[in-house]
Amino acid sequence: MYIKRHLETTIEKLNSCFKVLLVTGPRQVGKTTLLRRLAAVDRTYVTMDDISVRSLAMTEPALFLQRYKPPLLIDEIQLAPKLLPYLKMYVDEQGQNGDFWLTGSQAFELMHGVSESLAGRIGIVNLLGLSHGELIDRPAGPFVPENEFLLSRVKESPLLPMSDLFDQIWQGSMPALNSASEQDWNCYYSSYVQTFLQRDVKELAQVNDELQFYRFLCAAASYTGSMLNYAALAKEVEITPPTAKQWLKVLAAAGLVYFLEPFAHPNLKYAVKAPKLYFTDTGLAAYLLRWSSAATLEAGAMASNFLKHGLLMRFIKALLTAVRSRLLVIFVISIPKKSNF
Repeated sequence: MYIKRHLETTIEKLNSCFKVLLVTGPRQVGKTTLLRRLAAVDRTYVTMDDISVRSLAMTEPALFLQRYKPPLLIDEIQLAPKLLPYLKMYVDEQGQNGDFWLTGSQAFELMHGVSESLAGRIGIVNLLGLSHGELIDRPAGPFVPENEFLLSRVKESPLLPMSDLFDQIWQGSMPALNSASEQDWNCYYSSYVQTFLQRDVKELAQVNDELQFYRFLCAAASYTGSMLNYAALAKEVEITPPTAKQWLKVLAAAGLVYFLEPFAHPNLKYAVKAPKLYFTDTGLAAYLLRWSSAATLEAGAMASNFLKHGLLMRFIKALLTAVRSRLLVIFVISIPKKSNF
């Protein structure tokens, strides 16, 4: 069953303004499903996971564009970076708005060649897992962090008991797990981590020791909701602090982690500089830390951290799904001067 995503309206608006549309985000959050749902009948779909298609795009990009005419949906574009300059030339010469839809499992800023080749020609959407609003079929709209708006939300949505909230946090936000059993949960995340280690890690970090990187992934999950200490994290995995920083960049590039940077003010002499670390999917963090059920997570030592984790990711998803043109204005004018927010 398809669950309507709040970013559908944003994608439709960007499609009418840009010749190229890129949807980025972690693996298996529904990027391809979303775009194929919105695509017209005449839009061709190709995936760079197909070795023959990827080979053509990398060795003969001009021939690729002759064979696959727009409107075109290209899946996993980060696997064929040599195609990007040819997309730029095509859209500059004869492109129309909405010609190319791309998906990528790496952050836009870290995709080789995307920022240089398609700057000013591409609309970018960052998609994460399912939000609570999407699960309960709440209409999409801007998020306003002020009392009136939050009180109206309380009236619209029933309050969740704490046990149900931890069920959602433990379950995670991957669309494939929307109605899965506990056994499915374990199998899903086991496969997810294995795929990430075998594909993304080797591509982004050239790490040969998958076991050591898996230990690093688990150690990073233990910092959920906590301030990062690179030296302590590196010591746990027996690597150097610079390597730990580089590997965290790999997790960020793959969309698996989010860094909550500290508030900085020029008049503050003493300020916290280290960010807090959060996984973009709470279920993945729970799996890496071996929390076997929502009940054990709620009763465990990290319950407070995971509660903050789940609420923060809800807030971030609400901001990401807000209309981009209004987001900054709404966020700035809605916070009172004496707010404790």
